[in-house]
Amino acid sequence: MPMRKNKVSTVAIKSFTLLAVFGTVYLCTANQAIAQDAATPYPNMAPTKIVRTKMAPVDQYLMTDESAEIALARSAAPDSIARDAEVQVLRRHGFETAVKGTNGFVCVVARGWTSAADADFWDPKVRVPMCFNAAAARSYLVRLAKETEWGLAGRTQAQMTESIKAAVAKKESPAMDPGAMCYMLSKQGYGGDSSPHWPPHLMFFYSDTDPAIWGASLPGSPVAGMSDPVEHLTSFVIQVQRWSDGTEGH
Repeated sequence: MPMRKNKVSTVAIKSFTLLAVFGTVYLCTANQAIAQDAATPYPNMAPTKIVRTKMAPVDQYLMTDESAEIALARSAAPDSIARDAEVQVLRRHGFETAVKGTNGFVCVVARGWTSAADADFWDPKVRVPMCFNAAAARSYLVRLAKETEWGLAGRTQAQMTESIKAAVAKKESPAMDPGAMCYMLSKQGYGGDSSPHWPPHLMFFYSDTDPAIWGASLPGSPVAGMSDPVEHLTSFVIQVQRWSDGTEGH
């Protein structure tokens, strides 16, 4: 993951890590396939190679069509999960519940402050669908939601890092619940100019866990592991074969 000063970036998965985990060749192939075949609500998101140094107007980070944001959030997981999940949408001060769920899952669309490479931190086009199970909703999503509020308030990367450090030191950031994980199987999202589209994958979240216990990031292992000593967070990434709609992921 790209570094934000002394912090390993606090996101579901950063684009630089994806290049290491899934391979540059795979990403190039996936990007071509997505550009040709995926019906995406963001057809004009071709990489512009623009590095934004300041926040755009807040309205640019919001989606005016709430039904489109709900559908995009649900695309993170298979319909058998997403159709009964709670859906939160981003409004001017943070995520708010738009659809109440019944199965414990919560689906959202993350923005660049938490889900893009550092160069795309302020990119208002970033849309990253994620669907958390109940354990992750009680722990990881709480952190992501708070950082999203800070992003909407205009905190810079450096200020975000300091806010995260303070929240961890004050124990305001919850430890990861056992079994916390999320689905990231949408082919309709956009990760920013640095890595527009990611392969379908699952993420698992732990507090202060040695990635070696999963054999993560070893040669031939299908599991990638990342430890963030500032947030006391360990994330595991596993690529899967299909998108949430059942089509092949490559």
